Amino acid sequence: MLGAAEINELIERYGLTARKALGQNFVADPNTVMKIARLAQVGAGDNVVEIGPGLGSLTLALADTGARVLVVEKDASLIPVLADVLNSQNSSGVQIVQADALEVDWPELLGASSASAGHGAAAGEDQPWTLVANLPYNTAVALIMGVLSKAPMVTRMVVMVQSEVAERLVAGPGGRTIGIPSIRLAWFAQAELLGTVPPEVFVPRPRVTSALVGITRRDPPSGRVTESQLMELVARAYRQRRKMLRATLRKSVSASAFEAAGIAGTARPEELDVAAWARLTEATLDHPAQTAPESGLSPDGL
Repeated sequence: MLGAAEINELIERYGLTARKALGQNFVADPNTVMKIARLAQVGAGDNVVEIGPGLGSLTLALADTGARVLVVEKDASLIPVLADVLNSQNSSGVQIVQADALEVDWPELLGASSASAGHGAAAGEDQPWTLVANLPYNTAVALIMGVLSKAPMVTRMVVMVQSEVAERLVAGPGGRTIGIPSIRLAWFAQAELLGTVPPEVFVPRPRVTSALVGITRRDPPSGRVTESQLMELVARAYRQRRKMLRATLRKSVSASAFEAAGIAGTARPEELDVAAWARLTEATLDHPAQTAPESGLSPDGL
């Protein structure tokens, strides 16, 4: 495992600089990475993908579980360092891919990786994966949502994010932190807060506290409407989240639709969970508003 002394020695030896643009803060505490590996609940025979392995602290802990680990690193300058660290620790079963996790074709990458391990291409697409990562603060939400929407083979995640981001991801109805990210994540999965991580375990030390979030994929709350249809309605409501739904959605949702969904028109957006939004979206199909809905609104205001 890599502690602060080892991390600093690697930085000096290779002339590295943590790149703020990539949100690089290297985990330098063996206890933290071992805890994350335990929370991931992976072991021999399991498939794990890690985004942004950096210098390999968490990668080593995941490899020690016996799982087969695929790491995706955007920064090409870190690839040889990571390879040297893994070789020096005799960590086998780790595959390194240099790619931008925001742009990668997840089904192709994970399917091909499973096939190369001997599962076969067709079977590889069905192999479940667990994603474990210390995610950059500025792209964490986009990365999580991208994997949820494009990589159904990833059935569980354990991610470390900024604590404020974690609060938004796990927020339930009635709280001030619930919003578009909360609802969109809930369409795909259930999220829970697993613990906090202090700044002291990172090199360089960030100015914020981090948190661990567990995300477990589940079936969507509706088979009649799509995520896009639901999120379009959510986005419209959250543009003026302090107003009643009957005011913000008057051009999209009829009074009879509110009644059919069992939702009061006097409710505000933060009072609804994803199941309620699904009922309301379904009700708009059965009880359409007389006025054509507004256009041009984007549901991905994350």
